[in-house]
Amino acid sequence: MLLLAIDTSANASAALLETTGDDVAVLGSFTSLVGNDHAEVLAPAIEALLRDAGAVLPDAVVVGVGPGPFTGLRVGLASAKTLAFVWDVALHGVMSLDAIALEAVATEPTGDFTVAIDARRKELYWARYHHDGLLADGPHVSIAEELPPLPTFGAGAGLYAERLTAIGATVVPGFDQAHPSAESLGTSAARSLAAGRELLSTEPLYLRESDAKVPAVMKGKLL
Repeated sequence: MLLLAIDTSANASAALLETTGDDVAVLGSFTSLVGNDHAEVLAPAIEALLRDAGAVLPDAVVVGVGPGPFTGLRVGLASAKTLAFVWDVALHGVMSLDAIALEAVATEPTGDFTVAIDARRKELYWARYHHDGLLADGPHVSIAEELPPLPTFGAGAGLYAERLTAIGATVVPGFDQAHPSAESLGTSAARSLAAGRELLSTEPLYLRESDAKVPAVMKGKLL
């Protein structure tokens, strides 16, 4: 099965994977190094991935549903929904933090761990996982001091390293700049499907209200 994975919870990221059971081969991947160019780079990146693979069409699309900011998530979700509709293929949602959790499991943690990324407003998006990568709790959005005192993976750990260390958490070396990648997201999805676990819908995990508000003077006119 060919699987197109998309995630825009942080940087724009896309990957094309070939799956057989829980065996996953990455045919190509793209992740932008810029955090605010989702709309400009995602579609061309997907086009290039499919072209380089021989102008193939995937059998399914998986998309990161966050947590993440409104603008970024909307680009990825809209793209995934449009492509799945046009191609008439299955569409699945995956929590974006699962991508980093999959990479964390490769380090063979001995107990629970946390994945955290930047949520802005001096807060983190985070979730707690068991040692095998299965979700234990979350996702949440909070200040660093509200995270559990566990090994912490993800760019959020690097951003608030001192504050996390002060509460007894451990910032895992080599993972303190990690963002969710479509390659890992797709691999996580493929393994979950092979294990018979249901994936999510494409309902976005915003966790809080948008910064964009309707001006008070306009609210009456919209009712």
